Amino acid sequence: MRGARIIYSEAEMAWLEANRAMVISDYHRAFQAAFSRPDVSAMNLHGLRKRKGWKTGREGDRYKGRHRKFTPAEMAWLEANRLLPISDYHRAFIAEFPREDVNPKNLHGLRKRMGWKTGRTGQFERGQAPANKGKRCPEGVGGRHPNARRTQFKKGQEPHNTKHLGHERLSKDGYVEISVAEVNPHTGYGRRYVHKHVHLWEAANGPVPEGCCLKSLDGDKTNTDPSNWTAIPRGVLPRLNGGRATRVMAYDSAPDDLKPALLTIAKIDHRARELRRQRKDAA
Repeated sequence: MRGARIIYSEAEMAWLEANRAMVISDYHRAFQAAFSRPDVSAMNLHGLRKRKGWKTGREGDRYKGRHRKFTPAEMAWLEANRLLPISDYHRAFIAEFPREDVNPKNLHGLRKRMGWKTGRTGQFERGQAPANKGKRCPEGVGGRHPNARRTQFKKGQEPHNTKHLGHERLSKDGYVEISVAEVNPHTGYGRRYVHKHVHLWEAANGPVPEGCCLKSLDGDKTNTDPSNWTAIPRGVLPRLNGGRATRVMAYDSAPDDLKPALLTIAKIDHRARELRRQRKDAA
């Protein structure tokens, strides 16, 4: 009866718990046959099982919802032969105890629930050789299957997404990078990416002096023209960031007519600090 609370007697509750593993339709039919309760539907019994937390042990095959019980003889056999691979385990069990309702998944789950170890980890043991060691596919030229040869890389072939010499990209810091013909010290590959503005500036002016770095004069990192970059001591860079520490505006966001003055002030401030440090060290 919808909306009304259903009260079960102690005998009914004991029966329901004892037979909780049944399929819901069989569960309801057997309950009605035992207690004749027209006010109890299959949905009522389904909800009762959920509220009580009664597990049904259902599995996903044609016997779904039916709890599989094993006799003591079957359990003894299953435990004694637990080390078999699952396919052989199931085949031998069915040969010994004909059971249409038991499949390999059921036996695999049973071993896991019972905590029966098989001694297999799925890993190669130290010194163990693969089953196909030393074997080659007999088909095709050179012992390789023609389907494999059709898609394998040929000598000297490069991937379709290879970035060739001169390719440019934008770094996460906003600088333009270019692929140049230099050996990558990390991978040994014949090309590597470098900052384009540094590459062009050094081609025109020689290596960047030690202790110095390049600063964009117009504040645009993507403008890689060598005339837009000047070498400054690294200690000058923090003085161009602006904020309370320098009490001046940031260089990159300043108007173009103020940029030369800000750069000059930063250089003077840096040089004055160096001189003070030298006098202190000399004293």
